[in-house]
Amino acid sequence: MIRRRSAEAEAAASSETIRLGQEHAHDEPQRWGLTLILFMRLVGVLWMFQGLIHWRTILAGDVAFDALPTSIMGAVIFFAVIDLLAAVGMWLATPWGGVLWILAAIAHALITIALPDFVAGGRVVLAVDVALVVAYFVISWYAAQERNY
Repeated sequence: MIRRRSAEAEAAASSETIRLGQEHAHDEPQRWGLTLILFMRLVGVLWMFQGLIHWRTILAGDVAFDALPTSIMGAVIFFAVIDLLAAVGMWLATPWGGVLWILAAIAHALITIALPDFVAGGRVVLAVDVALVVAYFVISWYAAQERNY
């Protein structure tokens, strides 16, 4: 009986695994989970371009990189690295990718406020970053509610 119960418990535990694309007991697909992954991939692509633009500034910018002020050089290097790391994490739809991306977006917002000329587009980029972060939280919340349903 002990072996039978453990086998039944293992079967019950394995059936509770959440898989994207697998339908709920109510035969409803996980639309918000899929939407979250698509959103994360889209943001990952956008952040990849943003990181590559910073690398272009380092490697082949209009002005020699070492001629830039030290604060600007530090910011460019920081964003060149963190944007690409966040992009990979978002593309893979990992929790650390979302956290790193939010940190990068907050850093972008702060640098846009502190140095308006650092980011082309200024306040528009700030508004887009805020809108993307809000959209991420809303979609994540709905996806979590869908899993708990």
